[in-house]
Amino acid sequence: MVFWRDLRLNLTKSAELRWVMIAAALFWIICCGLVLQRYYNFYPTYVSFDQGIFNQVFWNNLHGRWFESSLSSTESSLVMQGEVPDVAYRRLGQHFTPALLLWLPFYAIWPSPAGLSVLQVSLVTLSGLVFYALARHYHPPQLAAWLTISFYAATAVISPTLANFHDICQIPLFIFGLLWAIEKRRWWLVGLLAILTLLVREDSGVVLFGIGFYFAVSRRHLFLGVGLCSLSLTYMLLLTNLVMPLFSTDISERFMIEQFGQFVDTEEATTLQVLWAILSNPGRLLIEIFTPLNQTVRYLSGQWMPLAFITIISPEAWLLAGFPTLKILIQREVITSLSLHLRYAMTLVPGLFYGAVLWWSHHPNLFRRLRFRRFWALCIVLSLFFTVTSNPNRALSFLIPDSFQPWVYVSPARQIQHSQAIRSLLRQIPADASVTATDHIVAHLSDRREVLRFPMLRLRNDADQVIRIDYAIADLWYLEQYQVAFPDYRKSLIQTAARVSDLITKQYGLIDFQDGVVLLRRRSASDPTALAAWTDYLKQLAPILQSPPAS
Repeated sequence: MVFWRDLRLNLTKSAELRWVMIAAALFWIICCGLVLQRYYNFYPTYVSFDQGIFNQVFWNNLHGRWFESSLSSTESSLVMQGEVPDVAYRRLGQHFTPALLLWLPFYAIWPSPAGLSVLQVSLVTLSGLVFYALARHYHPPQLAAWLTISFYAATAVISPTLANFHDICQIPLFIFGLLWAIEKRRWWLVGLLAILTLLVREDSGVVLFGIGFYFAVSRRHLFLGVGLCSLSLTYMLLLTNLVMPLFSTDISERFMIEQFGQFVDTEEATTLQVLWAILSNPGRLLIEIFTPLNQTVRYLSGQWMPLAFITIISPEAWLLAGFPTLKILIQREVITSLSLHLRYAMTLVPGLFYGAVLWWSHHPNLFRRLRFRRFWALCIVLSLFFTVTSNPNRALSFLIPDSFQPWVYVSPARQIQHSQAIRSLLRQIPADASVTATDHIVAHLSDRREVLRFPMLRLRNDADQVIRIDYAIADLWYLEQYQVAFPDYRKSLIQTAARVSDLITKQYGLIDFQDGVVLLRRRSASDPTALAAWTDYLKQLAPILQSPPAS
């Protein structure tokens, strides 16, 4: 391919490209090391459960059961209304993600949640190299290298890469590749990557729409821009209103309401209804864009910082990233949408960085000023500093306390000891048994057909029969460690302890208990030693369990 041939030639001639390759290698090695140590040592993350969902989807795809997932079923609107999770539930009703099939051969080689994490790091690393090729189309090696190193130092790149596997990790690669293909007039590749971008998720068309909007408004490629806008908008509307409802009603009954429910006054809404509600209420739209102001400013500043804030004054960046930015700013759940550490932040990256490339093509003289290069270097260092000190997705919990006041820190040695206890219990669960597990354990058990999220115990199997789960494993130890600083963990600890005690008195026996982790088996007698250890542990937790959780 032309791209790789040019890269090899440039590597032999350009010292700057060698620096880019060093940055890419360091990014890949460090990120892989962090995600693997977190996974194998059972450090919990914000969305540990999602790693299990994606792994089960890949595992089912590998066995010809396309996009089915009992774990994803637990988050469906029907289950939330009282239905039983189903092993045959197809996740395409929640998120339409056929592009994941591209990476099925990789998963076949490394069929593990850890493999998915390495895949994610690899895709993001590769997208940085494609971005360098895109920047070199406009700029000399030195400036292109600075732009690429800024990419690898961006919080919105590093933190989502260190998160559990997510589908959005494909977007920078596809979009940078599409933009490179446009600059090189490789129109067949433009069409292919446009389609792949749409197949990433049902809402990835928003990113593609922004690209088309820029080319149409700037009139650089008017017909291409109009075509990309029309394709993406038509695809998203048809997909969300006609195709996805064939699999489930989650898009209208759950996701539209959770994300944009403030614009409608009904309990369910289609994307067309939400879009009309937004357009017909400009006052509410403006309020949602600018509030909460402090979080919005902090979020956008984090996006702009690694590029020395020049994206603020880049009209191209606003045109390219404007629609993905708007989508994020008006979402209802600001805690997740306005977080640089979650996957959604990555959707702004292609537009902002390509906008910076275009801005520098009009202002090349500024880069020659030593004072500005020093300022840019400071911005890159600060971006890395704020990323590291924020402990992105708890990838650095072995070094950085999860809370300073009150103090919450688990040493690597203690965490390894705890992870060994978990593995000892996991080895007692047969590979073909149905199981329910707490969030950060469920990914390790997701390469099976029948798996749920604790405390769920019932599901519909392939014989269309509702059954009870064979095994249950729950980790109370990590809840105990974090509950002193995080009220949600304290509430979960109280609820989990009560649920385990209830199960022991009914149909489940406590067959093992190690280091605050319980293993239950249906229709089995409790092991006396394990039961005694559990009773002692409850006495230890009594001061916590007997006090009401914080509201």
